[in-house]
Amino acid sequence: MIAPLPDLMIDPVVRAALAEDLGRAGDITALACIDPDARLAATFGARKDGVISGLACARLAIHAMDPAAAFEALVNDGDAVSAGTVIARTNANARALLSAERTALNLLGRMSGIATLTRAYVDAVRGASASITDTRKTTPGLRALEKYAVRCGGARNHRFGLDDAILIKDNHVVACGGVIPAIERARAFVGHLVKVECEVDSLDQLKQALTAGPDVIMLDNFSLEDLRAAVEMASGRVILEASGGVNLDTVAAIAATGVDVISVGALTHSVSVLDIGLDS
Repeated sequence: MIAPLPDLMIDPVVRAALAEDLGRAGDITALACIDPDARLAATFGARKDGVISGLACARLAIHAMDPAAAFEALVNDGDAVSAGTVIARTNANARALLSAERTALNLLGRMSGIATLTRAYVDAVRGASASITDTRKTTPGLRALEKYAVRCGGARNHRFGLDDAILIKDNHVVACGGVIPAIERARAFVGHLVKVECEVDSLDQLKQALTAGPDVIMLDNFSLEDLRAAVEMASGRVILEASGGVNLDTVAAIAATGVDVISVGALTHSVSVLDIGLDS
């Protein structure tokens, strides 16, 4: 079972999305067509196979519009479901439920899409020692939710922001005058709990980085041959992360080189939503 995000973290995102949808006058379709006291029972159903994530988003969207609404999740975040599976049911004021419907489905569908794609990557490297991780290529404002969805898919999270780990990229290296001075300055700056990662784009840069002793080295757009050479050169002295050129067709071969981590931006920046519907 995936450790859930606190409602306190999700609710502001849900309410902002609802406010965007309700605009300046509220849901005028529901106001015009539906009796104020009418109630509606409905179910959330998966229309395609996938992995579920974001049930709390649906619950909070409905409760924001009708605090007395009933909502029952029938599966857990992280569960794989088949097309036709009923994943939750609700009974609420009809106006409120229909006003919350799109926000609930947008968040639930996107997060489930991320979890579904992530599970495909995790399955593709099953049996290898490499773990799959995400990146910071997330939708602005949705990072905590999207990284949670990655965890629901069975992968791990990379850093959450610019403040929780040092990641020296190619432009940092240029600005600092080289790999070694960049790592040395980073080491001198941070406390003992902050990890330092450095990106390299060649075996020569890897050799330099190894002498400076970062915690992690990112191998950017390395060929399979160079990845294997990098693993041999590092000899377990540092965590090696492969990045760039990763897709479902290449990830298994990358994992087979012996790298420790494979970061995949596509988990969050190129995902398709899982088709989920609300049916009454």
